[in-house]
Amino acid sequence: MGNSAIGADGSPQTEGGEPHGPHRPKAGKHRSFWRELPILIGVALVLALLIKTFLVQAFSIPSESMENTLRPGDRVLVDKLTPWFGSEPGRGEVVVFHDPANWLDGESTSQPNVVQKILSFVGVMPSANEQDLIKRVIGVAGDTVECKGTGPLKVNGEPLVEPYVNPSGTPCSADDQGGQFKVTVPKGKMWVMGDNRQRSADSRYHQNDKTHGFVPVGDAVGRAFVVAWPVSRWATLPVPDTFDQSGINTAAALAPGALSLAGAVPAVLVRRRRISGRRD
Repeated sequence: MGNSAIGADGSPQTEGGEPHGPHRPKAGKHRSFWRELPILIGVALVLALLIKTFLVQAFSIPSESMENTLRPGDRVLVDKLTPWFGSEPGRGEVVVFHDPANWLDGESTSQPNVVQKILSFVGVMPSANEQDLIKRVIGVAGDTVECKGTGPLKVNGEPLVEPYVNPSGTPCSADDQGGQFKVTVPKGKMWVMGDNRQRSADSRYHQNDKTHGFVPVGDAVGRAFVVAWPVSRWATLPVPDTFDQSGINTAAALAPGALSLAGAVPAVLVRRRRISGRRD
């Protein structure tokens, strides 16, 4: 047996003076901040990528086609969540959509560097994808959209009061290259126009393309709902009251009903004649 002694506090001690009993571990060293920093950055980038993919994405306005609502250099936030639940663009919404038929062919585009591409991909910077456009939805499936002279623009025969149109121009362009038109929007498509009507190469000027100027609903990225930058330009982008005009909806909604009524009247008359004949 080894020699032992009793300490002043009554605890047994070895010859070296070390107390018997459970060993008390030393407090662990905290992980260095610089070692944790890459992990934190990685988590932040993953979260940013998820937000950009499923929730909200920032886009930069490249041209004057939406002035004065949006100006070149403005950054807007686009809602990408609601389309996942089957929501489709509605009249009056400002939407970002993929180029449906080389609308941007021949347009000068910026060449972002590698860092800008990476930050844009994860959503930290506005999208560097120059194949996206932003316009206002004017007509949806079943709508008839028409421009004569300088306007007003008509939807389902109803003249629109458009306070968002650039005041330096007119609601319609009085040229025959697309400014004068009358179209009916097919199912699954939308008709889009810029707020700066005289400076916007929108649906009007692509009627000879493979989509005939209509944008497939599936090409919509989402609705722009706020101007986030610069701070001096901060503003929401609500749907204007213009598209609450009753005539816009009733003109489209009454057409099927009127056809049904027209078909029902002869049927009722035939039925009455049959009943009358039986009684006679």
